[in-house]
Amino acid sequence: MQNFQFYNPTRIIFGQDTIKELPKYLPKKARVLVLYGGKSVINNGTLEEVKAVLSTDFYYQEFQGIEPNPHFETLMRAVEVVKKNKIDFLLAVGGGSVIDGTKFIAQAALYRDDPWKILTQTGPAVTAALPLGTVLTLPATGSEMNCRGVITRAETQEKLSFRNELIFPQFSVLDPTKTYSLPQRQLENGLVDSFVHTIEQYLTYPTDAKIPDYFAEGVLKTLIEIAPDVINKKDDYSSRANFMWAATIALNGILATGVPEDWTTHRIGHELTALYGLDHARTLALILPVLWTLKKDEKIAKLLQYAERVWNITTGSDDEKVNLAITKTEQFFQSLGMKMKLSDYGIKKDLDLLIERLELHGQTALGEHQNITLDVSRKILSAI
Repeated sequence: MQNFQFYNPTRIIFGQDTIKELPKYLPKKARVLVLYGGKSVINNGTLEEVKAVLSTDFYYQEFQGIEPNPHFETLMRAVEVVKKNKIDFLLAVGGGSVIDGTKFIAQAALYRDDPWKILTQTGPAVTAALPLGTVLTLPATGSEMNCRGVITRAETQEKLSFRNELIFPQFSVLDPTKTYSLPQRQLENGLVDSFVHTIEQYLTYPTDAKIPDYFAEGVLKTLIEIAPDVINKKDDYSSRANFMWAATIALNGILATGVPEDWTTHRIGHELTALYGLDHARTLALILPVLWTLKKDEKIAKLLQYAERVWNITTGSDDEKVNLAITKTEQFFQSLGMKMKLSDYGIKKDLDLLIERLELHGQTALGEHQNITLDVSRKILSAI
């Protein structure tokens, strides 16, 4: 097991009818900005529920319109609302995009330089951020219990990530019933996103880190098991509760303890989303099986472990076991509406431009061994 540090201060408030707990965890006399995306949190009653518990003891303003793959331009408008109204607490109501956007706003509102430099890491370090909490409505990114985020600049079609321990949510309310009204496509995306988050921290090379390995395998097997009920049973509390918690565990840091991480699939996937607007999860499903096929020899030990422990594949040669595990993973993705070729989404890729973007954003030595060069990335992109 490798050396590691683990820190996660986020309080989780989990279960049905837990939004009413909000006032207990907000600072007294807080001036709150409630941030959300489109109409889903309005239509399913979540926003009204949040406003009702805030209305007695707290000043609050609303900011609507944070997009999927939140836009820098939109978030900067929210920063102006924060400054104008002397907001001192941010409350994200929605999924990962709303939460990621809120984390950026928390930093940008107090940043003394051009906030874009937070993402390009070309300016002074972020030393202060507004406190924030979340009410999660879409399980997928794990953003409700981590200090990461991803932001898109629409003007330049760039999608960049950030990380800072100052932006851990102080608390996150996870009520599985808030997922009942989600469209099928968002549920499909959330299941795949959570699955690949887990894989990025698990399927590298062995370090005898038994706890994170068994945790990761438990998350993967849970997602495979519950996926049909999540998709087909709209108000099945059990499957939605397990889905919500699995998505949180997948990226709250616990699976990364003592192990190497990959993240190649995400880095390349971000460029596809930024250029073509394809859903993040759908880019991941395209890339992951191709990456495994190209790097089979380097990942063989963990691929065999994955085949046996997750898919119960115990017969055949090593190569046969690995190939079957990759096939089963593709079939799982396909059962969730994912396609295995970019052309199946009606997208004609520009390989040279994609490689240019990877180079521009410093993604030239990816993977657990940092040996996914631009040439390897080109092979991956050529195959999807």
